[in-house]
Amino acid sequence: MKAAELRQKDVAGLENEVKELQKAHFGLRMQKATQQLNNTGTLRATRRDIARAKTILAQKQAEARAKSAAK
Repeated sequence: MKAAELRQKDVAGLENEVKELQKAHFGLRMQKATQQLNNTGTLRATRRDIARAKTILAQKQAEARAKSAAK
């Protein structure tokens, strides 16, 4: 998923996206363990998508805290 797509989501949407990506990553790990995963590159891509979503989520949360502290 592109960073621009993630930046358009709100905090709740990003939290949901992280949960979904973590579920997908778990499923891929189980497929790898049972030797059913053909493309192991998807593990890396999913891991990076999770990191990207968590980074943008942290940025949005920090931005929200800064706005509330400024009031």
